[in-house]
Amino acid sequence: MPELEDEAAQSTSALGPLIGLTREDILGAVAVLLRETAADPARLMRHSQAMGSEMVKIMTGSSELKPHPKDRRFMDPAWQYNPFMRAGAQYYLAVQKGMADWLDDLELDDLERDRARFISNIIIDSIAPTNTLAGNPTAQKRAIDSGGLSLIKGLKNAYRDITENKGMVSQVDKRPFELGENIAASPGAVVHRTEMFELVQYTPSTEEVYAVPALTIPPQINKMYINDLSPEKSVVKYLVDNGMQTFVISWKNPTREQGSWNMADYVRSCREAMEVTAKISGSDKVNVSAGCSGGQTAAMLASKMAADGDDLLGSLTLMVCVLHPKQNDIEAGSLISENGLTLAHRRADKAGVIKGDDLARGFAWLRPNDLIWNYVVNNYLLGEDPPAFDVLYWNADATNLSGSLMGDFLTIYESLAFTKKGDVDMVDHKVDLSKVDADLFILGGVTDHITPWRATYRSTQLFGSKDVTYVLSQSGHMQAILNPPGNPKAKYFVQKKKGKLPATAEQWLEGTEEVAGSWWPFWMQWLQKRSGKKVAAPKGLGSKDFPERESAPGLYVREAC
Repeated sequence: MPELEDEAAQSTSALGPLIGLTREDILGAVAVLLRETAADPARLMRHSQAMGSEMVKIMTGSSELKPHPKDRRFMDPAWQYNPFMRAGAQYYLAVQKGMADWLDDLELDDLERDRARFISNIIIDSIAPTNTLAGNPTAQKRAIDSGGLSLIKGLKNAYRDITENKGMVSQVDKRPFELGENIAASPGAVVHRTEMFELVQYTPSTEEVYAVPALTIPPQINKMYINDLSPEKSVVKYLVDNGMQTFVISWKNPTREQGSWNMADYVRSCREAMEVTAKISGSDKVNVSAGCSGGQTAAMLASKMAADGDDLLGSLTLMVCVLHPKQNDIEAGSLISENGLTLAHRRADKAGVIKGDDLARGFAWLRPNDLIWNYVVNNYLLGEDPPAFDVLYWNADATNLSGSLMGDFLTIYESLAFTKKGDVDMVDHKVDLSKVDADLFILGGVTDHITPWRATYRSTQLFGSKDVTYVLSQSGHMQAILNPPGNPKAKYFVQKKKGKLPATAEQWLEGTEEVAGSWWPFWMQWLQKRSGKKVAAPKGLGSKDFPERESAPGLYVREAC
């Protein structure tokens, strides 16, 4: 079960599904394959003969095809010792290998090849014998050992998903979690509310606090309590316990009528949250941190403030966030086409909001083995409950995305707005990060497939800041952020010598050192140096103008999509 939790937690949703798979692009990829097949039938015949020869070897027991040792679908000993099961696995592997060899032999450009490979992998994954009871020896044994109860439990799980989970296979057992009780439980209160957001201030736990407060801008796609999961992995608690005055924005889950909220509206809200934070704390600076799509919003905020000559921004921390994307950064990037972007823009214009469930469903089908078939086997064939894991609970608690904001994210992707130094007009100004001079802390994750670390590193070259720190955490996407002290496997990489960061990720990697443990203490030292002097902790939350309201995590975070 820990492996299942870990695999899913590495695949939490992000901006990936915004563009999604279009029918035209799928058909286009198939058309390319047909074109190449027609252009050289001898090549198809050659590969068919090779696959036929392998089939003969399988039938005569002389095939040497074996599953990859780390392929958890074929871990059951039956795949090795039962000749019928072994042959079944080899037939599947022969098809998989034959398809891969054929694609490698086709005369395609890199983008066409990546697109064909991606779509073929989705199809090959779906026909794995392990996805069925007849082809899964582990499930068959479980059914016998339990007297059939595992199958009955599996049917119940399937029925519950159909009736209560909108037809999607469940990735998490939500029953043990209660917001404000054992998750998002750090003490605090809402101190400001608008139509778009709540500002949550957390109760200090130290007698003295740093004068400059810390404000977190969460992604607009998921809920803010990724920063305050269970106490042992709460970023909020860690900030508070280290003397930081801690504030977090909680976005309103937009309804269809609020689908006009765009990037300019979100940047104005961030600015308002900074101003309220400054007034409550009495500081003339506010340190800002943000992750994933929240990082894009924070970068746009910083650019706008620089253009306006507003110096309220103290330091800026960007976690697992890509500001300079390239098409081949991620596996699914090969599916992004001009046609797909056009259709995505139309969808954004018409939809009002993009439902959180639709985003989650689209993302799951881009990684079906990790996010669908694993759970089909676990929940339905084995009759197990999905894991009760706080990160997955948060991931399943999706929010809607306003259509206008989605359109602005697409525009940022298409125009490469953050790289153009004043050529792109957005949010009532010319976007130019080279005018942002705040100290920067940027975080990437070694195994992050959503915002690959090399893509996050490019952000180090975009800003005008003279003090830029880049840290590479040993994990993927959200797990790279949620890496608290105490994990014996935790480690991170930083540049050995002080000074300007090199131009490329490869050059940076050559000059790094590995540090055992969590990166949180390293970040905390960096943040504390930029947080002013220590002052007496406030006796209460909010202020006369911004009085304490509902207890944290507030009201907006409880709204379902």
